[in-house]
Amino acid sequence: MYLSLGRQADNYITKAVTHMMQLRYSTEQAWLAKVLSNFDDFLVDHAAAEKKASGMAISMLSHYPDKPELVKVMIDLSIEEMMHFREVVKLMTARGLQLQADTRDAYVNQLRKHMRQGTEVYMLDRLVVGGIIEARGCERFGLVADALAEGELKTFYCAITESELRHKNVFIDLAKRYFKDDIVEKRVNELLDIEAEICADLPIVAALH
Repeated sequence: MYLSLGRQADNYITKAVTHMMQLRYSTEQAWLAKVLSNFDDFLVDHAAAEKKASGMAISMLSHYPDKPELVKVMIDLSIEEMMHFREVVKLMTARGLQLQADTRDAYVNQLRKHMRQGTEVYMLDRLVVGGIIEARGCERFGLVADALAEGELKTFYCAITESELRHKNVFIDLAKRYFKDDIVEKRVNELLDIEAEICADLPIVAALH
C-alpha cells in the first residue's frame, strides 16, 4: 500500500513550500515537462535517490555514534527512506522497469564539495546540506504531485512531498541541537546561495536533480 496522507489539496506544492526554508532557485517548468514526458526514467532515478538517502542516514549514525539523539533520528530516517525505495520499486515493477546501476549525482557531489573540513564544521555542514537536499526534493516532488492526475501516483507523490518536508526539518532541528541557532542560520544562508548556483547550471534531465 502506498504511503497516504488522505485527500490532498490540488495545489499541494504551494502548501509545502510555505513551510520550507526559502530555496533561492525555483525549478523551471522545463524540468517538470521533461519529467512528465519521461516518467519511467524519473522513477528509476527516484528509486536510486531513496536508496542513497537511506545509505546516507546510516553513514551519519555510523560517523557519530556518540550522539544518541542523532543516532535515533538517523535510524528512523534510514528505515523510512528504504520504505520509500520499496514503494518506488513497486511502481517500477508495475511498469516493467528494473533498477539500474547507481550513477554519480552531480548536484549532491557539488554541494558536498562545499562542506568544510574540521570535526565541528564538517558535522554542521553535513546536517545543513542534508536539510537543503531534502528541501529541494520537497519542492520537486511537490511539482510532480501537483501535475499528476488524481490517482495512486498523485497520492504517492503527495505523501513523498510531505515526507521530504519533515526530513528537512529533522536535519535543521538536529543542527540546532548541536550548534547555536545563529551559527546554523548563517551557514544555511551561505549554502542556500551555493545550492542556487548549482541548480541554475545543472542540465535539465528526467531525474530528481
